Amino acid sequence: MANACIVRGEIPAEEFALYEALSSLSDVEFEVERIVQSGDEAAMPLMWIRNAPLAAVEEAVERDPSIEDLELLSEFDDEQLYRMQWVSEVEMVLQMLTNSQATITDAYGTDGRWYLRVLYPDRDSLSKTVQFAEDNGLTFDVKAIRQLDGQPAGRYGLTEAQFEALETALEAGYYEVPRETDQSDLAEELDISHQALSERLRRATGALIEDTLLVGGVEARRDDS
Repeated sequence: MANACIVRGEIPAEEFALYEALSSLSDVEFEVERIVQSGDEAAMPLMWIRNAPLAAVEEAVERDPSIEDLELLSEFDDEQLYRMQWVSEVEMVLQMLTNSQATITDAYGTDGRWYLRVLYPDRDSLSKTVQFAEDNGLTFDVKAIRQLDGQPAGRYGLTEAQFEALETALEAGYYEVPRETDQSDLAEELDISHQALSERLRRATGALIEDTLLVGGVEARRDDS
């Protein structure tokens, strides 16, 4: 049976929704909470918009031709949650949701680019999206593909060694307050050096954070570094 895979990719903002809003608001961040299909030519996301005043956000978004039916759901200090309809420049999203039967788990827009994490049921479904982009002059820049093999480590972007180190540390009380063991004891139990354990735990923690937090936030900061 074919295994699902998680794909990280990028789309230029000019080929996607909210290009005008992204261009007119400096340092603004768009984080999609959820995307569902709404008809054959529209998508309806719930979206967080951050780092811009409410009045400026609403002016920019309402002028954006890719959006209809904007509705403010919640407002906090420097972020707002909206429901809206994307009605243009969303061919790629609709293809993912329909023809490729994919699930967009993360979508993050800032500085002229959209960063997506997409769960595909199999590699053939991913190929359909790539072919669709080529046929229609669109861009889906695939940055990474992770195959889901059913193992706990693979589901969270960890190597088997990283998963073992985290599991051993957790069971031994390393993450308790106060700690019930230290890295020297853990390294001895795993039969590796103290330095190797330290690096393994650090990389494993970083992988978990990246897999849990927004993919776009991670990728955008890497590009700026």
